[in-house]
Amino acid sequence: MSVDDRKLDVLRAIVEDYVATQEPVGSKALVDRHHLGVSPATIRNDMAALEDEGYIAQPHTSAGRVPTDKGYRLFVDRLSTVKPLSAAEKRAIQTFLDGALDLDDVVSRTVRLLAQLTRQAAVVQYPSLSRSTVRHVELVMLAPTRVLVVLITDTGRVEQRVVDLPADADDALVGELRARINALAVGQDFAAVEARVTELTERFGPEDRAAVAAVTATLLSTLIERHEERVAVAGTGNLARYGQEFDRELEPLLSALEEHVVLLRLLGEATSPTPVRVRIGSENAQTGLSATSVVTSGYGPGELALASMGVVGPTRMDYPGTIAAVGAVARYVSKILAAH
Repeated sequence: MSVDDRKLDVLRAIVEDYVATQEPVGSKALVDRHHLGVSPATIRNDMAALEDEGYIAQPHTSAGRVPTDKGYRLFVDRLSTVKPLSAAEKRAIQTFLDGALDLDDVVSRTVRLLAQLTRQAAVVQYPSLSRSTVRHVELVMLAPTRVLVVLITDTGRVEQRVVDLPADADDALVGELRARINALAVGQDFAAVEARVTELTERFGPEDRAAVAAVTATLLSTLIERHEERVAVAGTGNLARYGQEFDRELEPLLSALEEHVVLLRLLGEATSPTPVRVRIGSENAQTGLSATSVVTSGYGPGELALASMGVVGPTRMDYPGTIAAVGAVARYVSKILAAH
C-alpha cells in the first residue's frame, strides 16, 4: 500500500465523516472538521491522489467523495487502535451474559447484545457439536419400552431424544448401558465416541441387543446430525436506519439473513477464538452483498473455536467500534464456556 501517512490521515477523516453523516465528503468539510495541519489545496491534491489510486470515488456530480471497498480495507488494516468499550458497556456485557441459564440462553443473549452494541444485524452460530466432547450421557426410563437419551457436551449444550424400544427393558439393563456408554464416551470427541459406541451392542446378551441397538443408534444419530447449521439472528431492523442508498442492497441482505447456510458461509470457518476478521463489500463471496461488510470472531473455551459470531451491515459501518464490540463479546462468551 503506497499511501503515506498524510494521505492516510485524509482517508481516515473521509471514512469517519462519511460513516457519521452518510453524505459524500468534500475538502472544505475536512478542513472545517479535522485538524490535519495542511492547507485546503494540499487536502484537495491528496484527495485527487486517493481517487486516482482507487481508495475514494465520486458517487455523482456532487463535490464530495466516498470511500471505496479498497479505501475501507486500507482504513481497517491500518487501524492503530480499536475504539475501547466504555466501563458501562463492559459492565452491561458482563451483567447481561452472566444471567444466562444454559447454552441456548447464552446464544440468545449474545446475539441480542451484539445487535444492541453495534446497531447492526447480529448472527451467532451455535457451538458445533462435531468440535465438542461428551461430558455425560444420561438414560432415563420413561416406561418399559421408552427411554429418554440425554447428551451433555463440554460446552453445556444438551440434546434430548426419546427412544421407543422393540421390547421391554428394566432398570438394571438401562443402568448397565448408561455406565458402559459413559465409560466409552466421557471426555471423547464425537468422532471417537461414534467409533467406540458402534460395537457396544455385541457386548450384551442376545436378549438385550435389540434394546441396546435402539438406544445406541439414537445416540449416534444425535452425534452426527448437522447442528452446525443452527444460527441465531437479531437486529435486522437496525439495517433500516441506513437510508435510501442502502435500501437497494437491503433486500438481498435480508434474504441472506433468512438462509442459515448462507449465514454460515458469511461467518466463515472459525479456527481460533481470535482475532476479529473483517470482510468488506466485494470480499464477500455471496452474490448481492457487494455493499455489505461482515465483522466476525470465533469463540470457544481456551484455544479452541467451537463456532463464530459476528455482525452484518453496510460497508459504511463504524469499524473501530464494531471490531471492539465483536471482540469483547466473543472473549466474554469464551470465558463463560471455559468456566462450565
